[in-house]
Amino acid sequence: MKEQWNNRFSTTEYFYGKEPNDFFKEEIDKLTVGKILCIAAGEGRNAVYAAKHGWDVHAIDYSEAGKQKAEKLAEENDVSINYQIEDVFNYSFQPNYYDVIVSVNFHFEEEVREHYNQKIIDSLKPDGRIILQVFDKEQIEKNSGGPKDLKILYTLEDIVNSFYDLEFELFTKENTSRFIDDIKKEASIIRFVGKKV
Repeated sequence: MKEQWNNRFSTTEYFYGKEPNDFFKEEIDKLTVGKILCIAAGEGRNAVYAAKHGWDVHAIDYSEAGKQKAEKLAEENDVSINYQIEDVFNYSFQPNYYDVIVSVNFHFEEEVREHYNQKIIDSLKPDGRIILQVFDKEQIEKNSGGPKDLKILYTLEDIVNSFYDLEFELFTKENTSRFIDDIKKEASIIRFVGKKV
């Protein structure tokens, strides 16, 4: 997988573009600036956007090519981000440390979710938030991107089971449009904002 993402990010073009994810942008713009962790940060589009708006940005990913692109994008925007090459499952999440943790389209096996997501919750400060976007299991039938492994796609119930201790501020399943090779295609996406209380 690491080699796959390094290959994907090794081109001069930004695979997902330089603009932030729309959902992330909409949600982060509502919040008071603080310390943010971008999980599976890739080429850095969300991390750099947050840094441009005054956030203290930490980012993790295991793609060296992604980090190089993210740091280049940060330099273009005259900001800095603390980007570490890490396997997120081995990352030492500091307790009560982040105001926001963001995870956009990062998918992994069901059997490790409970342990991993608990580490995220523990790492949030009181009143801290997780901003999460993932593909629903119905995405397996669509040709608009996302994983092609049903075991790592989500249901609404999966989100409830992982984050029931949080206050649910936003929780939706949406059929939304994505541009794939300049063609608009429908995607099935779950969006969640949870607050630690």
